[in-house]
Amino acid sequence: MKVVSVKTLYVVGARPNFMKVAPVIAAAERWNAQPQFAVHFERVLVHTGQHYDELLSGVFFRELGLPEPDEYLGVGSGSHAQQTARLLEAIERVVCRHEPDAVLVPGDVNSTCAGALVAAKLNVPVVHLEAGLRSGDRSMPEEINRIVADHVSDLLLTTCSDGRDNLLREGVDAEKIVDIGNTMIDSLVRLHLQAEATVAATRTRLGVGDGPLVLATLHRPSNVDEPRQLLRLLGLLREVARELPVVFPMHLRTRSRLADIDANTVVAHPQLHLVDPLGYLEFLGLMMAAAAVVTDSGGVQEESTFLGVPCVTVRTTTERPVTVTLGTNKLVDPCDPVAILSAVRDAVAVGPVAPAPVVPLWDGHAGDRAVEALARWAATRGV
Repeated sequence: MKVVSVKTLYVVGARPNFMKVAPVIAAAERWNAQPQFAVHFERVLVHTGQHYDELLSGVFFRELGLPEPDEYLGVGSGSHAQQTARLLEAIERVVCRHEPDAVLVPGDVNSTCAGALVAAKLNVPVVHLEAGLRSGDRSMPEEINRIVADHVSDLLLTTCSDGRDNLLREGVDAEKIVDIGNTMIDSLVRLHLQAEATVAATRTRLGVGDGPLVLATLHRPSNVDEPRQLLRLLGLLREVARELPVVFPMHLRTRSRLADIDANTVVAHPQLHLVDPLGYLEFLGLMMAAAAVVTDSGGVQEESTFLGVPCVTVRTTTERPVTVTLGTNKLVDPCDPVAILSAVRDAVAVGPVAPAPVVPLWDGHAGDRAVEALARWAATRGV
């Protein structure tokens, strides 16, 4: 039997990427261990350094069981143009050096867009993991990144039927699209027991007592870059903290913005815990224990839906409409703190949904389906 070797170069840059790629890498290793398969996967893992802090990067690699990166590019932060320019230059050198058969880009961050563009311009096939998501809001940098990556990709792996519908509507060839499910949920399914075991220690470390809590995450530029808006949302969290403890792990972007303004009078409350970014297991454990989640993160919307934890999303649009359709997630205007507070109170009153809503293919096996799709694609192309 002739074995076809497929060298796949994975481009990851931010912590959601790590959660999405880890199940695919693990599934490829399981695939390689089966002697009956005629396709063998070779891996090149590239960490761009878009998230470079230990709390945003290193701990995630360890907890998710990701191998050490083969390449670390260290692009760091900057404006979107500056960061993307550095990414393009650095990724191009890596792709030329390794000469992969395919470049896999997950999600919608700047590393995703840059990796897809570099590969396409070098005539290397592009695989987009989490393809087809659309919020309809092109003021979001992530929306631009998604669109660009999708329209230069050769294989588009979608998380749900919404993604397929969006791609078909935009004229993408149906033969390029494969519905595999959500690899972020694979990571959650595999590690939820470990995450649950961290909750007591995390509460103690953060000074949060037993009982219901609200977990918050905010990092979108539209929510944290403008001082008045950031103060508005911090004041909202302070009001929530009058009723329940609020744990707010602060993205480095958010913390840096907070340091630029005088927010002491707004955030000072013994039940409002502004903490450093948490590792994957600690954060997931607190989400599982939360009465409600307040967020502007797409991934958190998905995870909370799978867990049946009520979610209030402080955005007017979402690229994960299935979470709203199922009723676990509610969109609220970020500029309307009264409506946000009301939504949080309603969410807490409802409490966790049991059993959690079921999204097709969000079953912990999306990574395996991604590898099967890659193998079929490679065999068809004769890679």
